[in-house]
Amino acid sequence: MKEVEKQMKALANRRRLAILRYLKKTREASVGDIAEEIKLSFKATSKHLGILYAAGILEKEQRSLTIFYSLAATQHLATKHVIGVL
Repeated sequence: MKEVEKQMKALANRRRLAILRYLKKTREASVGDIAEEIKLSFKATSKHLGILYAAGILEKEQRSLTIFYSLAATQHLATKHVIGVL
């Protein structure tokens, strides 16, 4: 139950919801691409991505110097429902 609470807290932010909406559409994106899409600084976007990653909502992969994020393959039902609504 604690894990669900952590994910719901991570979802309770309009910037993070915008990130998830974008990743739902693109499947994968770099921090820079996400920052440009949601009109936020690279640093602030990285912080939001870190929160979503720590909650298990996102996966990340580093290629050379760039980190790419995507939606996690497995998520709690409540999280899936929220992302589905976006």
